[in-house]
Amino acid sequence: MNVTEVYRETTANAGGNQSIGTLGISETLNKTLNIFSITILFITMISLGCTMEISKIKGHLLRPKGVVIALLAQFGIMPLTAFCLTRLLQLGPIKALTVLICGCCPGGTLSNIFSLAINGDMNLSIVMTTCSCVAALAMMPLLLYIFSRGTNQLEAAVPYGGIMSTLALTLVPCAVGILINHHKPNYATLVKKVGLSILVISTVIMSILSGFAVKDVLWMIFMPDVLTVAALMPLIGFTLGYVMSYLCRLNPQCCRTICMETGCQNIQLCVVILKVAFPMKVIGPMFLFPLVYITMQCAEALLLTLCYRCYQTFKSPAEGKSHSCQSVFAE
Repeated sequence: MNVTEVYRETTANAGGNQSIGTLGISETLNKTLNIFSITILFITMISLGCTMEISKIKGHLLRPKGVVIALLAQFGIMPLTAFCLTRLLQLGPIKALTVLICGCCPGGTLSNIFSLAINGDMNLSIVMTTCSCVAALAMMPLLLYIFSRGTNQLEAAVPYGGIMSTLALTLVPCAVGILINHHKPNYATLVKKVGLSILVISTVIMSILSGFAVKDVLWMIFMPDVLTVAALMPLIGFTLGYVMSYLCRLNPQCCRTICMETGCQNIQLCVVILKVAFPMKVIGPMFLFPLVYITMQCAEALLLTLCYRCYQTFKSPAEGKSHSCQSVFAE
């Protein structure tokens, strides 16, 4: 049973009154959305690669304590949170699978921006984003397999082939960005600026086209259960990411970094997976879930940043800057 058959059975059991399966979307519009999705992902990954320095990556890999803890937080806390929320709110198969895919995604580039805003360890943030993207090639299908087992109609609906091919494609533009920054560092800044402009324009165009494509059922993405998941997932990720790194005795700077890395998902990757791996008539408006998620994610990250800035203002800094994520307690 593939994902389309799972959807048909679900809607049949529900009385067949769901309108997602009857979306009248032209093949041209569908291909256009696919092109914009992949374009946004490629630009994002090239820009990410242009922020990476091979020497700094080597430094963190040689002293990997912070990276290991961050990876455990990213691929432990977020998938488990997504799974628990789908069961707690009793989401249907398509909604549950969408939330699980989002929860199993690696860290995104927004985490680097917010880590900078809260004076985090930028080397750790960039290395963590890189490592999580590479690790996702194996971890994401594995986690989806684990969490979908035993869930009615969900296990057969996971498009492993489409997910793995999409993940593999992300490594190519990221490698291109790293090579540009390593061999032509003067061009890296220009690539990032041009990439950001194209990214903003492409995102706006894709949002408009996506809204037009699912305009008849767009209201379904603003259902209470979907909004609840979108609000709770990043908040839980931020909170448990900090708690986990604190319990592992990392210094405050690294705790803040892992907090942001855990709660910020690679939304561009999630959009591409949902758009490319699923037929539009199956996924319907749920492929817009990452856009709702990123809105909540940014709002909560900005609130945490504001709280940290207020804390800095009213309390003199008592912690020194650290260049590595080692234990704050002497051995």
